[in-house]
Order: sequence, then C-alpha cells, then structure tokens
Amino acid sequence: MKESGVFLRERLLPIVVWVLGILLVWEGASWYLLEVRQIPLAQSKLPYIHEIAATFTTYGGTLAKEGWVTFMNAAYGFLLGAAAGSLLAILMSLSKWVEQLAFPYAVASQMVPVLGLAPIVYGIVRDEETARILISAYITFFPVSLNMLRGLRSVSPASLELMHSYAAGGRTIYWKLRFPASLPGLFSGLKIAAPLAVTGAILVELMGASRGIGVIMLRNLYYGPSHVYMFWSTVVVGAFLGIFCYVLISAVERIAAPWQPEFRNKGGDG
Repeated sequence: MKESGVFLRERLLPIVVWVLGILLVWEGASWYLLEVRQIPLAQSKLPYIHEIAATFTTYGGTLAKEGWVTFMNAAYGFLLGAAAGSLLAILMSLSKWVEQLAFPYAVASQMVPVLGLAPIVYGIVRDEETARILISAYITFFPVSLNMLRGLRSVSPASLELMHSYAAGGRTIYWKLRFPASLPGLFSGLKIAAPLAVTGAILVELMGASRGIGVIMLRNLYYGPSHVYMFWSTVVVGAFLGIFCYVLISAVERIAAPWQPEFRNKGGDG
C-alpha cells in the first residue's frame, strides 16, 4: 500500500496535473481563436478538445478496430526487429570480426529515411500487412541492437575477475553476468523503438492500405474541415498507441530488471 501511495504521488500525480493543464490551455486557446478572433478554419489548426472527445463517443468502435489493426502489425514488426537486433548485438559482443563486418552496414541502413523507404518496401512486397511489419522491424532493430550491445559490454572488470576467480566458464559468465547487465540497455532500446514501430506502421498505411488508423486518418484529411474532428481523433489514437507501447515496455522492464535504481524503494524502506 505504501509503495502504491508513493507511485501515485511521485509518478502519476505530476502526469495528471500536466495533462489537465495542457488540455485546459488548449481548450482556452481554441475558444479564443474560434469565438473571439473568429479565424477561418481555426478548428483545423487547434480544434476543441471536447469536440474530439464527442467524436470518440460516436466513432469509438471504428477507431478501436482500425487502431487494433495498426497495433497488431506494429507489434509483429516490433517483435521481429527486437529479435533481430538482440541477435545481432549478441553476435557482435561475441566476435569483434562480426562487429566490424555488420555494424557499419547497420549504421548505413539507418541513413535511409523511412519516409522514402516505406513506399519502396510497399511497392516490392505488394502486401500491406507484410510492408507494415517490415518497416516496423526496420525501425526497431537498430536502437535495440545498439543499446543491448552497449549493455553487454558494460560489465566492470572487477565483476569479470570475480567470476573468473570462481572458475566460471565463458557461457556462465555470459548468461549470469553479461546478459543481466545488458537488460537496462536492451529495454532502453525497446522503449525508444516501440512508439516508432507504431509510427512506421501508420506511415505504410498512408501509402494505400485498406485498413488501419492511418487509412482513416488519410481519408478524413482529404475531406477537409467537415471531418476535422475525426481526423484529430485518429491523431489521438495514434499517439495513444505509441504511449501505450512505451508504458507496456516500461512495465515489463520493471518485472525483468527490478534492480535498477529508479525501481528501488526510496527513503530507506529496504
């Protein structure tokens, strides 16, 4: 109970205060532009929050279904990219030759803008789900690989000497020392990549997919002012998916690597 109270007071309460403050300022600015200044098409630039909320009550089912399609494709791509990035990091940590061979190409692959790569991949595979998965995996693998490799090599020499003093073999040292040490770095990469995977999936949907939140977003953008609140609802859903993925990975990190300083009890509670 005490831990729950600390979490609510130190983590959740500031977030709630900030969110409510931003919403109030947004609503006030919208009222000023629409009612006081009466700027044409102001609702397209800064729409009423309550009107966006009303759209969810009317089209919530549609937004949920299309958001689920986007989320699942992003999740599949995220898992594929995380697996590929983790495997590459392990191989590079085991072999300097593999790192010298693979790492420059991994870096070079990230020089290609996703905005330019997405239509190319979509044009090659001719399958919207496969394209979304591949783009999400492409976005995911590099930050996961880089951060996990850094974690695998973060083990202190003193810890290695201690393991050697116990006559631990290479495999034992790797899985008992290096791999646990890599978890904070791995989850850092996963938390960076998870929202980006959603963005990648939405980007492919804008190229001409038949289902997904990006499809609804594009259609309502074309309709103009008459569908502005539906368009903004899809933007909110996309943002929520990214935030949800980040929070989900953070929750898994808390379970998998609870020894990190930010997860420890404060105030000498043990």
